[in-house]
Amino acid sequence: MRVLGVDPGLGRCGWAVLERRGGRVAAVGYGTIHTDGAEVAPRLAELATKLRQVLAAHRPQALAIERLFFNANVRTAMTVGQASGVVLLLAAEHGLAVAAYTPPQVKQAVTGSGTAPKEQVGYMVKALLGLASVPAPADAADALAVALCHLNHAGLAGAGGLGGGAAGAASTEADWLARAAPTSPGLSRKGGGR
Repeated sequence: MRVLGVDPGLGRCGWAVLERRGGRVAAVGYGTIHTDGAEVAPRLAELATKLRQVLAAHRPQALAIERLFFNANVRTAMTVGQASGVVLLLAAEHGLAVAAYTPPQVKQAVTGSGTAPKEQVGYMVKALLGLASVPAPADAADALAVALCHLNHAGLAGAGGLGGGAAGAASTEADWLARAAPTSPGLSRKGGGR
């Protein structure tokens, strides 16, 4: 399975393509897309153009995106939402199944703690993927973490017999919670988080 992980943002949008072959996961490519300027629309168009290039070059089978969890800064929340809209549009254009994960879900999948600091996420991404150094900037490391999170969840779904495709991606979180909640106090199946 090849997945594109995205840490959406207007000024900096992290992206990462990971591929699982058997039991091994390898980084196919990753980076950060930068946009500048006072006008939002041209920046969104530039983001779309550059993400289309990533999609054409790497041909992922699924897309995982970090979902805005909470942000007190309304302007930041707005631009992240706009960038996320571009990413979701491109996923639909390319027929990709989409899974969204909150920052605590991503951190939990990569570090074992939903409250891990960014530095720990970067270190674990480096260690898990056997990279020479911690990916920089942090947006690229975050995108790698999102892709790893999805591969972990997809692996759980596969083990549960859900298979791949859109239906598998959509039910991954619910399946994981159904298995984890009985033995994990504090996890709830109510609300689902989606």
